[in-house]
Amino acid sequence: MYKGKLIIRFDDTNPTKERTEFEETILEDLRLLDIHGDQITHTSDYFDTLHELAIKMIKLGKAYTDDTEQERMRQERFDGIASAHRDDSVEDNLKHFEEMTKGTEAGVRWCLRAKISVDNPNKAMRDPVIYRCNLLPHHRTGDKWKVYPIYDFACPVVDSIEGVTHALRTNEYRDRNPQYQWMFEALGLRPVHVWDFSRLNFIYTLLSKRKLHWFVDKGIVSGWDDPRFPTVRGIRRRGLTVEAITQYMLLQGPSQSMVHMEWDGIWALNKKIIDPIAPRHWALLKENLVPVTIKGGPAAPEVKSVPKHKKNAEIGDKKTVYSSTIFLEQEDAASFDDQEEVTLMDWGNAIVRSKQTDESGRIVSIEMDLNLEGDFRKTKKKITWLGQPTAEHKLVDVVLLDYDYLITKKKLEENDDVADFVTPVSEFREEALADANVRDLKKSDIMQFERKGYFVFDGEKDGKLEFIRIPDGKAATLASKADLAAAASVVEKKAPASQATGWESPMYKVDNIYGADVKPTVDTKMYTVDSLYQS
Repeated sequence: MYKGKLIIRFDDTNPTKERTEFEETILEDLRLLDIHGDQITHTSDYFDTLHELAIKMIKLGKAYTDDTEQERMRQERFDGIASAHRDDSVEDNLKHFEEMTKGTEAGVRWCLRAKISVDNPNKAMRDPVIYRCNLLPHHRTGDKWKVYPIYDFACPVVDSIEGVTHALRTNEYRDRNPQYQWMFEALGLRPVHVWDFSRLNFIYTLLSKRKLHWFVDKGIVSGWDDPRFPTVRGIRRRGLTVEAITQYMLLQGPSQSMVHMEWDGIWALNKKIIDPIAPRHWALLKENLVPVTIKGGPAAPEVKSVPKHKKNAEIGDKKTVYSSTIFLEQEDAASFDDQEEVTLMDWGNAIVRSKQTDESGRIVSIEMDLNLEGDFRKTKKKITWLGQPTAEHKLVDVVLLDYDYLITKKKLEENDDVADFVTPVSEFREEALADANVRDLKKSDIMQFERKGYFVFDGEKDGKLEFIRIPDGKAATLASKADLAAAASVVEKKAPASQATGWESPMYKVDNIYGADVKPTVDTKMYTVDSLYQS
């Protein structure tokens, strides 16, 4: 099997757009995708060659200089009107291009256009500009050049020179494909085959750099690596693995159809990859944490080693503190019935003997009897818990972060103002306590807080460890929370007193087609049953 060389090329034809820091950012993004080029090149490496080829095109009568004002040139191209300079002599064109190269006062008025067509139905073929003046210094070549090639000219030339066999381009460039091929024919260069495909789009997701920049400028997100962003840094920070991205893209293939994909597929694939290797830890929400006295528990705290992953011993062990005082979440404590037997995960069964509540009905403490002979298979509730901290195994303050989509509309139209569709709240923070083992995690490590979900460790901030929830591909966790809130408001409407079910359908009402008291008579062989509802 042929193995090609991976060349990473930067298009630095415009000194006002490309700077070294942008290139470093792109290289870092590629590293985050585990992509490492064999060679790094720049279009500026070929400026001499490109300049010589531009002169060759002039001499062949396939390019001409033009000083038509920009708005007028745009209108002439739209209307299919030839420029007044289209038939200038080669000598005049060379002279003007020389002035452009020097960046003289006269030269900066001119540009160089390919002489392809005046009225081709494909407007990309109507004598496009291929060289312009720019007097700003270039970040790699300094003040050497005052004239720079346009991307549509430089790209096919450098592709051919560098040995590209197939140019993979999104089909938004399809109108430019004939122009791309024309450059090879005009200059006698080895042609490159174009393979175009549609761009992959996702619902509730913006891919426009301009619109994403708006969120950064407004301070709605923390930066270009915000977990709500579809950037490489954003999705990797949220816990999407390189393997999941690779597998998902291979499954999609180079489709020609323009579609908006759901996010569930790629996140479900990601879950399959991380589940067998993600260590398990415990965390409890701090709000209204419930202390529990365990009768029959150890007189003094004991520390034991248990597997980090019950199905994968290679993940290693963690330390768990067992003590006669433990902590449970309020939601779990409130769900217990008197004398109910529950399972304390990684320990055994225990029986709820008493619960104390405050004036509001909130559980403030519980007493349990340890029942290690009990059968965990017969209990309905398997509970995570945290033991009394010790000097060596202190509980850790953590923040659990979850995110909604940035916009409330599945697909923004061209004329939509993004400001009209911003999700009011798209970041959610919960304070929690975690077991001491999470202190061993390194930034970007993926793990699971059992009964809560998968998380990626995002580092420490203000003395607390922050963990970002990784979507698992389930529809409920991926649905826009703005939509869920709207749905909840419908379901919570009170049903009329006459409706025994206690639920009001959001559907519109229609009159009974049989009348108020008339019911249809149906001859059926099925047995009859009484109505569940009062007549």
